[in-house]
Amino acid sequence: MSSYRERLWPSIWIYLATALVIPASILVLAPVNLIAGVIAAAVLFGGLAGIFVVLAPVIEVKNGTLTAGRARIPVDLLGPASTYRGEAATLQRGQRLDARAWLCLRGWVDPVVKIPLEDPDDPTPYWLVSSRNPEGLRAALSH
Repeated sequence: MSSYRERLWPSIWIYLATALVIPASILVLAPVNLIAGVIAAAVLFGGLAGIFVVLAPVIEVKNGTLTAGRARIPVDLLGPASTYRGEAATLQRGQRLDARAWLCLRGWVDPVVKIPLEDPDDPTPYWLVSSRNPEGLRAALSH
């Protein structure tokens, strides 16, 4: 069984959008103290960027276990995975989504991998996982 590891880092656009806290913080605190506004802006932006980095989930297949974020499952309990891109991925995340499915999705990652569970005791029908390399993940899951 091959191994696979991917971290779902936020795209650059997330950081650029978050940078809007900089002028907002300065604008709010400038009437009180400009230096306090600049310091608050730097702390807020740095804190948010740090949160994005720390909370970026890891998708990993290693030692017969699939890890997606904080969830783990033995690969032996999984069926054949399927990959989706573009409009098909949008449908899987929306209209065709089963409410019982376990999700590890990030809005800045378009492709998804649908991984059915073959455990009769588990009420979850499948996992839907974002992946920038869905074919690589599917290949690592094949057994």
